[in-house]
Amino acid sequence: MTRPATVVFVTGTGTEVGKTWWAAALARRLRAGGVRVAARKPVQSGPPGAPADADTLAAATGEPAATVCRPERSYPLAWAPPMAAAELGRPPFTLADLVAELEWPDARAGAGGGIVGVGLIEGAGGPRSPIATDGDNVDLARLLAPDAVVLVADAGLGTINAVRLSVDALGAVGAPVIVVLNRFDPTNPLHVHNRDHLAAGGLDVVVDVDALARRLVVRSLRADE
Repeated sequence: MTRPATVVFVTGTGTEVGKTWWAAALARRLRAGGVRVAARKPVQSGPPGAPADADTLAAATGEPAATVCRPERSYPLAWAPPMAAAELGRPPFTLADLVAELEWPDARAGAGGGIVGVGLIEGAGGPRSPIATDGDNVDLARLLAPDAVVLVADAGLGTINAVRLSVDALGAVGAPVIVVLNRFDPTNPLHVHNRDHLAAGGLDVVVDVDALARRLVVRSLRADE
């Protein structure tokens, strides 16, 4: 297994902030620019019968959903994954299990076109949300050692506090954090003030997919040098 040139861990300030939408949009944009992209969802949980995150990511990368997220790591209950597993009577799992199960496409000739340029790994919930019996998203990201972390946040009221707390927690990962403001409206003064305040505080803030893709393409090219 060959590690992608650039590994990106995608998380959010909480649930339902647009992590999967942004990860999928980013994958489509990078692929349109000629970058080979793969996405992985180490574990997922959600309402039974609802579209799964892995389905959305798979459609964006062209991979099977069962490759993006192993079927045994998909839990039909909208709780934190380790809690959903326990409630459903399924075996517990650890951070080490999730790391060991992570596989990237084969880089050999004829197996998809060389090394993956950008590998996206989407967490579950916010940075401190439980993702295994023995750790949260920060713990998992730290073990995966990504080259960058994408933190998706709402653009509106409350986002400054949520972003700053999340960035502080993600400091343990040891990778640069790119903050994405979801549904940013340049005609909304609050959105603009939030973006400017976060940027003035030294954070790398983007509000559109093209800007995010440019950041990661540069990192991918540097990794190839």
